[in-house]
Amino acid sequence: MQEQELPTLTAEQTAARLGIKLETLYAYVARGRLRRTRGPEGSAFDPLDVERFAASRRSRTAPAGTAAHGHSDGQPLMVIETDLALIEDDQLFYRGRDATDLAAHEPFEQVAHWLLAGVDDARMRFRAHPGSVARARSVSDAMPPSATLRDRQQVAVTTFATLDPLRHSLDPLTVVSAGESLVAGMVAVLPDVGRAPVTAASDRDPRIAELLWPKLTPRPAQPAGIAALNAALVLLIDHDMAISTLAARAAASARANVYAVVTAGLGALDSALHGNASVEVSRMLGRIMAGETPERVVADTVASRGGAVPGFGQVLYTGTDPRARAILGMLEAVDGAAPVLDAAERTTRMIRARTGAHPNVDFALAALTLATGMAADAGEAIFATARSVGWIAHALAEYRERPLRLRPVGRYVERVS
Repeated sequence: MQEQELPTLTAEQTAARLGIKLETLYAYVARGRLRRTRGPEGSAFDPLDVERFAASRRSRTAPAGTAAHGHSDGQPLMVIETDLALIEDDQLFYRGRDATDLAAHEPFEQVAHWLLAGVDDARMRFRAHPGSVARARSVSDAMPPSATLRDRQQVAVTTFATLDPLRHSLDPLTVVSAGESLVAGMVAVLPDVGRAPVTAASDRDPRIAELLWPKLTPRPAQPAGIAALNAALVLLIDHDMAISTLAARAAASARANVYAVVTAGLGALDSALHGNASVEVSRMLGRIMAGETPERVVADTVASRGGAVPGFGQVLYTGTDPRARAILGMLEAVDGAAPVLDAAERTTRMIRARTGAHPNVDFALAALTLATGMAADAGEAIFATARSVGWIAHALAEYRERPLRLRPVGRYVERVS
């Protein structure tokens, strides 16, 4: 396929993608920093070349220790101390323990309860209140077909709140108990599309990953698939001060209850640059698996989005996101995952050669959903379920701080039109 057949970006789209003025864009062109072609409709830019240039600008401008995520070049508004997640030397740690090691060897509930309550109990299970789940399901059933899995979870959280007489209690034990039941309810409220896995006689009470599996895919459960799903849940619990975590902590700063904190986080999570980024990656990989070239698919995606390549780039790591590496590695043992991993490898190789960007956790999450036959929006539900634990842990920490300390002061600036 000839390079000129691929979609291109206009000068206006390129300037918008880079967050610069047209004059600055043409200055970069004049200095040889960016290539363009001329046509009857004006200047045209290769979207992958633009991504390469954007990545080089991020690496030069990102300040040491920045809390920015994804593809933002912005400066952090504040520094918030946290004892939950540490990102150092391209590794993610939860309270001093390697998160990828936890994901490979411990169930989600065990890690989550340890982060929330400080107790490391391998027997831990999260249980939803059956009556509350039944009410939430009736509300969910009334939603239109266009409702996503995350939409149903968000409505369920609000329903659970109305049914909890202790919803406004900020007592740590009450918050932990309510939070763990809430997370289990977020899974239980989703409609079944497959059969629940059969657990061993000595372990009759299924875990969250086992309960979530038939909510997301009609395929029979397989141990390797359950293990990969559990790992994704563990690795998505917390990740520094992500946008949704900041929203959750701001709500907790105002002494919002645990349900309101999770609702605040879910609202921020519903965004193309955060919680639902894996949906677009899933579409990309699906097209590549169907026979299209990675070059064509990525160029189409960048041209239509006017932004970065979804699933690539994470400013907190110099190489591949360790969460992505762990999940993709576990998919090698999943039956039927080979075509997905092949498409993922070809896409990664092309993007790395053109832009230097590496896969992030959204890329791996999309590969997981495709390899296991999950719904297109399954990645959002996995992300929301896992990150709710992180938000609750941050809320518990924020409740110990001075109220309203995260209320910034605005500075009025008159804009001249």
